[in-house]
Amino acid sequence: MATLLLKKSYRLSDLKEVTFKDLWGSRGVFTTMRMVGKPPKLILLKPHIENLIKSTKKYGIRKKNLKNIIKDLIDKNNLYKSPDTLFRIALNKKLISVSIRKRPKPKSKFNLLLFKYKRVEPNYKNLYYKKILAKLSKVDSTKFDIALVSNNNILETGTSNLVFVKNGKIFSPKKNCYFGNTIKYINQKVKIFFKNISINNIKEYDEIILIGSGKGVTSVSKIDELNWKRRKSDCYTKLNKIYNSLLTT
Repeated sequence: MATLLLKKSYRLSDLKEVTFKDLWGSRGVFTTMRMVGKPPKLILLKPHIENLIKSTKKYGIRKKNLKNIIKDLIDKNNLYKSPDTLFRIALNKKLISVSIRKRPKPKSKFNLLLFKYKRVEPNYKNLYYKKILAKLSKVDSTKFDIALVSNNNILETGTSNLVFVKNGKIFSPKKNCYFGNTIKYINQKVKIFFKNISINNIKEYDEIILIGSGKGVTSVSKIDELNWKRRKSDCYTKLNKIYNSLLTT
């Protein structure tokens, strides 16, 4: 796991700072935002906070004025540590934790590894991530991610949503995965068709692309286990241009 540049935890009851806990494995939720520039800018801040607040209700996390509390903690801990970092907020019923880590920049030759696993309650960005983190800790995050597979369908990666390109059309898994803020933004700009993506049909696709806060827009070079290799990069170029507009506006 990446070294944290900042790590703080607060009791939810009185917001007193306590010993840091990352909260992985507990019943709760989190969100991770990319932070760029100086002064620092959090990408898609508003939808990240809105989704986080919505998810807290599902997990029984109740606190008056929680949205304002989260905004205050962001402002308090929005430290410039690097020109490109990841800012994480995690909550359960007792604690709220914030952390900053340097963003690993994906390499041009980026590969996927298959992992037969479906996240617990995948429609929510919950903290039940220990199995995924254990897998991710064994690979170089600038060169690899793990593609979660269930019932022969590719769902998402350990960090990102996935899109698949066939004859210029863009497809993405329609269920058993979290619909993240970055792919929501991309979907406002280009048409994405949602359907099951079977590993049996993977060779039909010319491009496979990761979309998420940490990976940004990253083109997959190959999936050795499926004997799949990238044939084009036209859609990657298009989506990356759309995403990069977020970083500069």
